[in-house]
Amino acid sequence: MKDINEWVQDLASDNLVKRTHAAAELGKTGNQEAGPHLTAALRDAVPVVRSEAAYALGELKYKESVNHLVKLLKDEDERVRKSAAKALGMIEARTAVSPLITALDDPSDIVRKSVVRALGQIGDTRAVQYLEKMLKDRSYLVQRESGDALKKLVKKS
Repeated sequence: MKDINEWVQDLASDNLVKRTHAAAELGKTGNQEAGPHLTAALRDAVPVVRSEAAYALGELKYKESVNHLVKLLKDEDERVRKSAAKALGMIEARTAVSPLITALDDPSDIVRKSVVRALGQIGDTRAVQYLEKMLKDRSYLVQRESGDALKKLVKKS
């Protein structure tokens, strides 16, 4: 089994498969020392690496990455936007509530679903009125996730 330093080396590799795998594995280590390396990987030219790095930062609950993850909510790739939203929810990043609310307009159903879930995980009541509107989203999955998120918010208040 590789240690964190070997995964960090792989994250800087020219090999796409190595970089992608390293990003995923670094999140599973639970080691906060991986955070800066994963944050740097958010700028990778390849979307799948950015996506894996974003999710891994969520797994680590690496709060220092929040501003970088917020920027990824506007990434060109929907998988990256989805992973950024998921990570912000996993981190429970209260400072990301406003950008997440803005991301509720995303054209992608999977991104909107992840944004709604993240807002529920964060638990900030500023999101309630926006989540109520999402109950009428064109996607049933987004509607259902909105209901679940609202239930979480009601329990927290």
